[in-house]
Amino acid sequence: MKWRGRERSSNVEDRRGAGGGLGGGFGGGFGGGSNPFGRSGGVRIPMGRGGGLGGIGMLVLLFIVASALGFNPMSLLDGSMSTGSGTTSSASRPLPEAGQDELADFVGVVVKETEDLWTEKFSEAGQQYTPPRVVLFSGRTDTGCGAASAETGPFYCPNDQKVYIDLSFYDQLRQQFGAPGDFAQAYVLAHEVGHHVQNLTGVLGEFNQARQRMSQEEANAYSVRVELQADCYAGIWAAGAGQENLLESGDVEEALNAAEQIGDDTLQKRMQGFAVPKTFNHGTSEQRQRWFARGYESGNPADCDTMSANQV
Repeated sequence: MKWRGRERSSNVEDRRGAGGGLGGGFGGGFGGGSNPFGRSGGVRIPMGRGGGLGGIGMLVLLFIVASALGFNPMSLLDGSMSTGSGTTSSASRPLPEAGQDELADFVGVVVKETEDLWTEKFSEAGQQYTPPRVVLFSGRTDTGCGAASAETGPFYCPNDQKVYIDLSFYDQLRQQFGAPGDFAQAYVLAHEVGHHVQNLTGVLGEFNQARQRMSQEEANAYSVRVELQADCYAGIWAAGAGQENLLESGDVEEALNAAEQIGDDTLQKRMQGFAVPKTFNHGTSEQRQRWFARGYESGNPADCDTMSANQV
């Protein structure tokens, strides 16, 4: 991805080295292990229907193998896993000057590109886009959805409308999950920002209310639709990056490989040797690749309506 020298977002908050409490929330309740896009489903990847951008929606929590970790990934959507105060740490500092921290520069540029893309898409629909803040932290930090640690993985918290990521996750993405490349890293951010879009358009709120009346299996199936929509939105961002001539050879393949490596079936087989479809809450590798590709090929948020699709 051609990102060097481009403008960085001003909506990036740097808490690295600031520490922070872990008195509940995402903290130690995940049972160890590592999780690619955010344990607990992070701000998962849903998709919504209704007005606005043709059903643009967004969940919280990226990607988790709930069945293997033994907890309900949906609980982060309403902060129900949090036993702490749910406050957000104010211990932050400005991002380093451009060129002093390559990974922070990269995140800032990708976030700025998502802001430009979604501002344009919302404007086309007669709406105003309010971007999320992206928080870089190391070790642990407080969030509006409870306390988070590095093991939590990247996730979106709708309560404070922030995306959280410990940048060490990118090492994990490359080494443990076999998804190297800067565009794979960009896909992670674009997916989480997709959850923010879903939050703004009401998809996350609708999902959170509906799941209260559902069995766990039904809620998992609904969650898959939410997560796949976020993947589709990530594909739309990738299409926008292509129009800006930011893509390099192999970039889209990097994102598709990442989508494959974090599919529920692939993750479960890797972690426990077999897959249990009724516990899937993010989508299979094939589904995640297909919906990302759909967004990339279309560039139209209306084509990401996973909620109304007969089959996902």
